[in-house]
Amino acid sequence: MRVNHAVSYRSYVRAPLVAALACASLTLSGCAAWRTPAPNAAPVAGADGAAVANAGAQTTKATNLQKFLWVFSPYRPDIQQGNFVSQEMLAQLKVGQTRDQVLFILGTPLLTDIFHNDRWDYPFYLARGDGELTSSRVSVFFKDNKVEKFDGGNLPTERDYIARIAGPAKAKPDAEVKKKEEAGSASIQINK
Repeated sequence: MRVNHAVSYRSYVRAPLVAALACASLTLSGCAAWRTPAPNAAPVAGADGAAVANAGAQTTKATNLQKFLWVFSPYRPDIQQGNFVSQEMLAQLKVGQTRDQVLFILGTPLLTDIFHNDRWDYPFYLARGDGELTSSRVSVFFKDNKVEKFDGGNLPTERDYIARIAGPAKAKPDAEVKKKEEAGSASIQINK
């Protein structure tokens, strides 16, 4: 009788302890405070808060502990929000362009403020399933419906962005490409 009572008592103590440990690991695996920022470009000296926010794309990566604890967490899809503005797009933007030209180059701004009609903001946010966060912000300032200045900083190229989403492109060996060209080629002879 005593043996059964002692065994059942141990299981009553172990079950809540195991459940508490599982809950703690799941909570820590999804905690955003465990992320550590990746090194960014040095901020511009004497810049105000808006200029530092527009200094380019900032990337934050997950710690090794968070990556380990994600074994216990559910699937997390990649989430993209906002307007992606690349280096190539920002290079096309020039001072003196009209609002329609900016709309053509950068697209519709995500943020237009009724109190600041002469400012368009293009924020971007990409949260990867593995915990990597990328955010950027481009601001375009107008005066008399022409671009007066714009802030964007060091933005990724379109190729870098595609590599970040889909993974790096794999180069095919030259021999494989030649085989496909030979196999797919056909010759047509015309006799008169």
